[in-house]
Amino acid sequence: MTHDHDLVLRPSAAQTEAALNPPPGRNGGDLVVETLAGLGATTVFGLPGQHALGMFDALRRSSLQYVGLRVENNAGFAADAYGRITGEAAPLLLSTGPGALTSLAALQEAAAASAPVLAISSQIPTAGLGGGRHGYLHELPDQQASFRGVVKSVHTVRTQSQIPSAIAAAWESALTAPHGPVWLEIPQDVLLAETRLPVVTAMDATPEDVVPRPELTAVAADLLSRASRPAIIAGGGVVRADASGKLRQLAERLSAPVVTTFGGKGAFPWNHPLSLQSWLEDRHTTDFLEDADVLLVVGSGLGELSSNYHTFKPRGRVIQIEADLGKLESNHPALGIHADARLALSALLETVEERTDPTAADRVRTVLGNVAERIASQELTLEQDVLASVRRALPDDSPSFWDMTILAYWAWSAFDARGANTMHSAQGAGGLGYGFPAALGAAAADPTRPVLAVSGDGGALYSIAELATAKQYDLNVTWLIVDDGGYGILREYMTDTFGQATATELARPDYVALAESFGVPGVRTTPGTLEQDLAKALATPGPSVVLLPAVLRMFAPTHLD
Repeated sequence: MTHDHDLVLRPSAAQTEAALNPPPGRNGGDLVVETLAGLGATTVFGLPGQHALGMFDALRRSSLQYVGLRVENNAGFAADAYGRITGEAAPLLLSTGPGALTSLAALQEAAAASAPVLAISSQIPTAGLGGGRHGYLHELPDQQASFRGVVKSVHTVRTQSQIPSAIAAAWESALTAPHGPVWLEIPQDVLLAETRLPVVTAMDATPEDVVPRPELTAVAADLLSRASRPAIIAGGGVVRADASGKLRQLAERLSAPVVTTFGGKGAFPWNHPLSLQSWLEDRHTTDFLEDADVLLVVGSGLGELSSNYHTFKPRGRVIQIEADLGKLESNHPALGIHADARLALSALLETVEERTDPTAADRVRTVLGNVAERIASQELTLEQDVLASVRRALPDDSPSFWDMTILAYWAWSAFDARGANTMHSAQGAGGLGYGFPAALGAAAADPTRPVLAVSGDGGALYSIAELATAKQYDLNVTWLIVDDGGYGILREYMTDTFGQATATELARPDYVALAESFGVPGVRTTPGTLEQDLAKALATPGPSVVLLPAVLRMFAPTHLD
């Protein structure tokens, strides 16, 4: 009798010959890029450094496309976006010490947003590992300790033979639900040393599915079937699991209204009769969700932004489906189901009973009407017109990437993403500088569609150097910069809290002239001409900048009432 574990794949004669006589001139870096290619990677991001040169030298002998950014943190944001758009692990090649550490903020965003990023850094030579003070350039007593609290897993390689398996393990970790960034480091001497190891071919690093327990989905289906006022909160886990279709089927079968979190934009059709859209920072929505007798939360931990700053207090039974075990019941008691959103929704659809509620659509319209009335009372026509102009100019299937800026905060609540996995922002970790480099990563992933980046002038200055990257690789990104002369949202917060703002005003360049100095076309627009100018820029291949001088205001919050 033959068992599966007894089966051994036999190499072909050509594979045997290649293994016995590998091509000369290879080093440890070749094992890195060969393993990445064997796992299915096609594009890598990064920035070279002295200790990492073995990896970068090997790139010229590989088929991998390299996109080099000017700042490591921006390279991390680009990899983050590539991972979000493709669902693949995005390799990020970095150098030791300062280069590696500069990527931390981007890796924190990837962790918060569950974006699969495979960060591979060099290390000081093997002889220096272990925490002694040897005086190597870039030396840290324990480099991986700086990343351990940020990424999903850390891996250190000490010999060339460990490289393929270590990268495969990191790759699997990054792609196991919930997706996220991982960290792997390889000493300089291991990367530089010549290798006689065979060329790495196909690698298998298929992640395990996070399957729901059937007794839990049976209870959940029963609760939902018997509910009088069911409602659904759909988070980013629905988008990452490609479960939007399953979510819609379930909502329609239950006649359950759906609100999407800011990370779950596009998970449910914006204009569907059951769509509460994304107005989570509004008390009318919060009251509606609190009144649900059964609330299904899919792919969200109900964190600060998704709970109206923790003012949300559900009165009914909560069912929470979440792939991140640490988020399960972390904020509210629930029937917690640890599972991938798609698999759990599929299980519910198998057994949940259809229920009809002719009042559901009317109740949704009432909530949205109350929200619209509240916003209309604040005289925010400029902000609404600017956001509407952006929506009309942007093709429906084009992805957009939003920095931490007032227009993005509006977009979280008020922008129709028109499809899952098309609108992304840095609202996970909340760092500045995300929008433009992330858009570059998305353009590298799919050059067939124009990509929109939206930044304020404060966030734009974090990533202005990447105009050189956009031009060098001719990436199809239009960058909308809303210039209000400072950190606009902080100006508002400080003025509201202290009566005046401090340290929020910025001297800034002529962004159009600056873009043109990089060889990137730029145009200065107005709220009245924004739609036309933005549509033209998006329709023109290659990078471009659209500058909108405007002081926008946020709508009033409800969590402080």
